[in-house]
Amino acid sequence: MDRVTVFTAFNPVQAQIIGARLQAAGIDATVEGETAALSMEGYSLSTGGIRVQVPSNEEYDARQLIDSDEEDES
Repeated sequence: MDRVTVFTAFNPVQAQIIGARLQAAGIDATVEGETAALSMEGYSLSTGGIRVQVPSNEEYDARQLIDSDEEDES
């Protein structure tokens, strides 16, 4: 199954928090590109950031959860 990016961050901690929230909700989230960001300062900028990815069939639920978390923080 294809995976899609539902969140992009330039801070590994932020990406891990989002990934953990999605996983806690039962969504199969993974954080991609974090190793490159940690090994080369600024590298995540050139690669488009650190990506939180989910299976395409869970994209809608993941985006809903991310959006609701952002509204709660406002």
